[in-house]
Amino acid sequence: MRWYWIDRFVEFHSGRYAKAVKNISLSEDHLHDHFPNYPMLPNSLILEGMAQTGGLLVCEHNQFREKVVLAKVPKATFHCAATPGDQLIYTAKIEYVRPEGAMVTTTSHKGGVLHAEAEVVFAHLNHPKLGSLFDPETFLRMMRLLGAFDIGVAADGSPLTPPRGLIEAANGKE
Repeated sequence: MRWYWIDRFVEFHSGRYAKAVKNISLSEDHLHDHFPNYPMLPNSLILEGMAQTGGLLVCEHNQFREKVVLAKVPKATFHCAATPGDQLIYTAKIEYVRPEGAMVTTTSHKGGVLHAEAEVVFAHLNHPKLGSLFDPETFLRMMRLLGAFDIGVAADGSPLTPPRGLIEAANGKE
C-alpha cells in the first residue's frame, strides 16, 4: 500500500472491530488542492481511511490469506468537514465475512462528534492468475508500523501476533 490514510491503530479486536487515528496536519499537500483557500481533507480520502481500517481488520481475520480489495460503498454520509488540527477516530466493525468477501460498517468521529459513517464491501480475490497484490514484507512492516500487533487482541483474548504464514512469506520461505 502506497498511501496510508490512517496514522495508528488504537484498538484492534480480531474478527470484531478496530479503531484507528488520523491526525490532519496543515502540512499535507492534498489539503490545499480540494478547495482553494479552504484546506480540508477530501471526503474521498476520509472514506479511504475508514476502508483501510476495515480492510486491515478483514485481512487479519483471515490470517492474511485472502486478497482483500474494496468492492463498493453502498452508503456513505458525511456530516461536517475535516480541517487541519482535527483528529479523526475511525471505527470499523465487521458485519460479515464470507468466502466471496466481507462487509464492515465504519464511522469517523471528530472530537467525540459523529463526523461520517459508511458501509464498505470488500471482495476476496484468490485466483492463482492474479498473483500477489501486495508484498508480504511490506504488508507486515505496515501492520507493525500502524501498531496493530502492539495493541491488538486475538479472538481468544490473547495478544494479537503476526500469522506464521505472513512471516514466512515475508522471509521468502513460502
